[in-house]
Amino acid sequence: MIRKFFVLVSVFCAFHSSAQLIEKDALRFSGDFRFRVEQDWDSNKSDGTKRDDRTRYRYRFRLQTVYNYKDWIQAGARIRTGNRNDQQGPHVTLGGNGGEFSLIELGLEKAYVQFYNKNWKAWLGKNVFPFYKQNELFWNDNVFPEGISVQYKHFFEDKTVSEIDVNLGHFVILSQNKSLDEDSYLVAGQVKANLFNDRLILYPGIFYFNDIADVPDGKGTFLQNYAILNVGAKFSISKKRNISLGIDLYSNFESLDNENIPVGFEDEKLGYVVGLQMGNMKKEKTWKLGLFYTYLEKYAIVDYFAQNDWARWDYSSFEATGSRLSNFKGVELCIGYQINRKLNLIFRGFRVEQIKKLGEELETGSRARLDLNFKF
Repeated sequence: MIRKFFVLVSVFCAFHSSAQLIEKDALRFSGDFRFRVEQDWDSNKSDGTKRDDRTRYRYRFRLQTVYNYKDWIQAGARIRTGNRNDQQGPHVTLGGNGGEFSLIELGLEKAYVQFYNKNWKAWLGKNVFPFYKQNELFWNDNVFPEGISVQYKHFFEDKTVSEIDVNLGHFVILSQNKSLDEDSYLVAGQVKANLFNDRLILYPGIFYFNDIADVPDGKGTFLQNYAILNVGAKFSISKKRNISLGIDLYSNFESLDNENIPVGFEDEKLGYVVGLQMGNMKKEKTWKLGLFYTYLEKYAIVDYFAQNDWARWDYSSFEATGSRLSNFKGVELCIGYQINRKLNLIFRGFRVEQIKKLGEELETGSRARLDLNFKF
């Protein structure tokens, strides 16, 4: 018994000594929890039948750790709830996780090392989408690319041009275990400029997707390239009232001369998003309002990397996860309230309709959701 006691004391002392090597604030933990109430109704299928109205209670839990070594290198990782095969969906439905109070599935969504200083930042591994965006209509916040990202910031002492950012990245979507040019990958570049005392932000970018399957999870029947030009702008109408107007234009200038493309969809390669917002929810007891209109043709984006919020259209008929939210037009109303520093409420309502029908009828959908978000 005495021997076991000394072994335990020795282990504790060794752990305590090694812990002293880590600075007090170098290793940090954070997380968040979301509870969601979601209602879907008036949703028509392409065969002319209606989907049943649906009410779901959902939640998401995430836990992150970041280790800062010196003042130029950082390593981080984050786990989340949700189906590990669904890159877009971290939410779990109450009673839908196998039923009968079964265990929750967890996945590692971030694992990276990052190098940085005042002007440069680069990361390796799996991390956040590094390019500036105002919404998730092109890229979902829950989709974390794997690869290499480099960013350079240059600051000017000038009100006309205060900052220029250059972002470059190479991300592997699906490795073929051959030469790199045979992988499914994304190569992207973006320039972001802050102009006129930050009243105007411009961010043109080019995103080239090589050999992207038409359906995710290995269920596709053909591969297609995308070369998407995104030209975005955010204009501050009133800084005092935090009113801004945002615009995103998308154009896929890759040829769709492919026998597998549905007839009549060869030129469906354009899209745009317009959003008017007021407020920013940066302080307690503040509001944020937003109204958005979206028009995205079928091949203007890669749909299963984009948002899955606006409707319940997915690839389940192919026995694959992921949303197919392109080829639609619709509106979103967003209302948010910051209760305190760690707690907020966000309501979002959507109404969508297909641009071109893929079956007998146009698909439609209406959705409303209320999120309670708590971070710690």
